[in-house]
Amino acid sequence: MSWYRRISRAFEDAAIVPMDSSSRFVLMSDCHRGTGNHNDNFMKNQNVYFAALNDYFEKGFTYIEIGDGDELWENRSFARIIDIHSDVFWLLSKYNEENRLFMLYGNHDQSKRRCSYCRRHCSTYHVSGQLAEATLFPDICYLQSLILKDTEQENHFYLIHGHQVEILNDTLSFISRFLVRYFWKPLEATGVSDPTSAARNYTKKRKVEKKLLKWACQENKILITGHTHRPMLGSADSPYFNTGSCVHPRCITCIEIQNRQLTLVKWTVRTKEDRTLYVAREVIGESWNF
Repeated sequence: MSWYRRISRAFEDAAIVPMDSSSRFVLMSDCHRGTGNHNDNFMKNQNVYFAALNDYFEKGFTYIEIGDGDELWENRSFARIIDIHSDVFWLLSKYNEENRLFMLYGNHDQSKRRCSYCRRHCSTYHVSGQLAEATLFPDICYLQSLILKDTEQENHFYLIHGHQVEILNDTLSFISRFLVRYFWKPLEATGVSDPTSAARNYTKKRKVEKKLLKWACQENKILITGHTHRPMLGSADSPYFNTGSCVHPRCITCIEIQNRQLTLVKWTVRTKEDRTLYVAREVIGESWNF
């Protein structure tokens, strides 16, 4: 099966979420939440991420995570990840309680594609200082794809992680997971990057983006992905968008959908004149009104 067919097939049984002019969505991907060790690339941005997520919660946004939320290639234990980042999962559970949470899986957390795995690992979690476990995501099933269906016009948004264009990250992902867990993970501690990763190899990144754009143009669909970690706003002539990631060196990026507009946003730590720190939202770019 070609990469083009794998993307098309991913949308054959996609979940449908209605969207209109009053809708508010925030799309993030590639958090790669880990276990708090030196390989946990999310740790440096966890406070920024929590502040942004809390702001969106208070403003009534629906949160959509487009894959690779948790680093399950390098780490075997999902429970350990939840325990380390329990504050984040607590906030995500609040979104879920209000039916404002949709989670997609990527190549690095492909284990979540099985609903049985999700029920076993995501239903409850341990809260510090409490004997009984708290409810997390009961009965959740992570999705491969999702379509935001515009109920007023025909500008539907097609969401997948984006790893489907690479056979080693999709059909043969078990090979890549083995190499990352037992070969590249130890080398990463010494400063060596995984050359097979689309997020770290710029030649590979461009090839992936070219394929995703080709699919969006030929299918005449608005495609939003993660995977490459490079934030990108498309246009009517180039309908491919990318949320970026939450593991940039000094910021996280995401796409907001509100007032019938797509906005690429960066959240980062800033310093006030009195030298106190705060988390700031910065607009990187605004797309057309849809």
